[in-house]
Amino acid sequence: MTRFKDFGNGGETTPALPISFKLWGEEFHCVTSIQGKLLLEIVSDSASDDPAKSALVMDKFFTAVLKPESKERFDTLLSDPEKITTLDTLGEIVAWLMEEYSNRPKEPSTAS
Repeated sequence: MTRFKDFGNGGETTPALPISFKLWGEEFHCVTSIQGKLLLEIVSDSASDDPAKSALVMDKFFTAVLKPESKERFDTLLSDPEKITTLDTLGEIVAWLMEEYSNRPKEPSTAS
């Protein structure tokens, strides 16, 4: 006898709630779901002692989660010499988003 388990569509089929955050008074919008593999890569790569690798991981993460228009504004904000965003703040944003993506609240199902 063979052992077998069907994992269906790979996850939840109920739509996830929208996710966004605010920084320096600007609201940034994120995709509602990301691949589980990306979360694993971020966790694995963030354990690196190499600051350059950590920076690349953070940029990869923001590129994956921010909607294109928000990513463009986010990059502009992070380059603004008048609006300094510390590494600690960026880390807090990543941690919060990781938590949100790993335990996403779903849209309430409608009663039939």
